Amino acid sequence: MKEGDPAPDIQLLTDRGEPFRLSSLRGKKVVLYFYPRAATPGCTTEACEFRDASAAFSRSGAVILGISPDRPAAQQKFKANYDLPFTLLCDVDKAAAQAYGVWKEKSMYGKKSMGIERTTFLIGEDGRILKIFPKVKAKGHAAQVLAALG
Repeated sequence: MKEGDPAPDIQLLTDRGEPFRLSSLRGKKVVLYFYPRAATPGCTTEACEFRDASAAFSRSGAVILGISPDRPAAQQKFKANYDLPFTLLCDVDKAAAQAYGVWKEKSMYGKKSMGIERTTFLIGEDGRILKIFPKVKAKGHAAQVLAALG
């Protein structure tokens, strides 16, 4: 997947357990950020930075969506604990992660396993990928994405 490609149209449950389809946001810019697991240190840092900048993202006309393999109950708790003002999506079967190419082999302490590579996609109003932020470092990332919005 590369910048300029159409963003895969995903269908997932939200943190409230409601169905969601990415194409329902056509006509708006979308910040779709993939993270490994709710309530872990890096994921919390990233989510809180997006939370703190959410007004600026709204002024830029962008909708923020966080997405991880967590179930709706875990996403709902994460959202409530950190007062996150945006929707979290539940990619339990990792179909969206695979569609976006972020389900990858990772290595930690010499041990290999499959997991989410922290990645953000900036999607334009036309549903095409404007910018990809691969291998994201959580701290400072929201500011990078905001800067890319112009």
